[in-house]
Amino acid sequence: MINKRRVVVVGAGFAGLQIIQKLANQDDLEVILIDKTNHHLFQPLLYQVASAVLSPADIAIPSRSLTSDYENVKVVMGEVTNVDYQKKIVYFQNKEIDYDYLILAMGARTSFFGNDEWKNYTLGLKSIKDALAIRRKLLLSFEEAELSGDIVTARRLLNYIIVGGGPTGVEMAGAIAELSYHTLRKDFRNIDPGLAKITLIEAGPRLLGGFDESLSKFTQRKLEQRGVIVLTNTPVKKIDQTGVHLEKGVIESKIIIWAAGVQGTTLAEKIGLPLDRSKRIIVNQECRVADVENVFVVGDAANFQEGLERALPGVSPVAMQQGRYVADWIQRDLKSKKKKPFQYHDKGSMATIGRNDAVAQVGNFKMKGLLGWFAWLFVHLFYQVGFKNKVSILITWVYSYIAFRAGARLIQDEISAEGK
Repeated sequence: MINKRRVVVVGAGFAGLQIIQKLANQDDLEVILIDKTNHHLFQPLLYQVASAVLSPADIAIPSRSLTSDYENVKVVMGEVTNVDYQKKIVYFQNKEIDYDYLILAMGARTSFFGNDEWKNYTLGLKSIKDALAIRRKLLLSFEEAELSGDIVTARRLLNYIIVGGGPTGVEMAGAIAELSYHTLRKDFRNIDPGLAKITLIEAGPRLLGGFDESLSKFTQRKLEQRGVIVLTNTPVKKIDQTGVHLEKGVIESKIIIWAAGVQGTTLAEKIGLPLDRSKRIIVNQECRVADVENVFVVGDAANFQEGLERALPGVSPVAMQQGRYVADWIQRDLKSKKKKPFQYHDKGSMATIGRNDAVAQVGNFKMKGLLGWFAWLFVHLFYQVGFKNKVSILITWVYSYIAFRAGARLIQDEISAEGK
């Protein structure tokens, strides 16, 4: 009889899924996946759900479907509340389970940089619940403007602010511009959706700070050509029911999308592991927590900086590579083989601005415009999980491109909406 070792994975994101796939059907391992949702989410396309291009089911797939062919994998829907590192026990939903190896891959949450009261007046974009809330508010704003039939009222209702000039903020601004100025243009009679005012605010000197400056300038120019007002070197001083307060005044808005920062989850704060200022768990060169036996942290939840000038960014390629590394580490440990430190291979960054325009960068190689857009389409389809989802997204994108239509424009009731 084989003496099985138990691996507990907390989180069904990019890192967690890579670990499970690599350890699947391994006779000497029992793998337990614990997640508070029942699905794996393709987060890079959340903004397309928020802007009514895709439906939630296009970018999410049930975890049980993904693991149904893996005989040694068990899925548990539950929220982890604590961990006993001495006894090697994970606590969740008034239950407990012991482990031999524990991997924390629970992602991150929205950060307001110490101004937590701002979350009462803004909308984040980290989950399907967030995306549906944004979609609902966006579509309702057009309906309310149409009902008013008044230009002044319409301008007030169709005033959107996005805070944060990283990829999420850029993509969200471009998507709302396309929705307002093109997709909905023929659908209303009393008002013109083109009355919408879209403002993208960035505290730093330029958009997409992690990209080459030429791509940042290209991105800003293309957004401005689409009607987006871009404000750089503009830190937010305050957000309240009126709108966003800046040094030079207030921009009034009832729809403020926050895309400016992330921090560790509430679980990371509870379980007594060393944290950085962003409440991410600090790990060593093996993605392990120092002085804690067989506990790993990967993806957005981890601060991996050993031997580097700055911590690795919270992006999906990092999470996926760390997931595969930890799975390999466990396999080597079972065979008493030597382990190597984790090394990240940067495969580049990309962001879409809108139809026919995107930017991409791999080292010194840069793409922009239509070529960048096709590269963005290919990469996001390639990494999407599940054949059905790939086909569904491709069909939706082709339809949207040809017809200039958004196919997921249902306004769901706030109580009954999925995840709400």
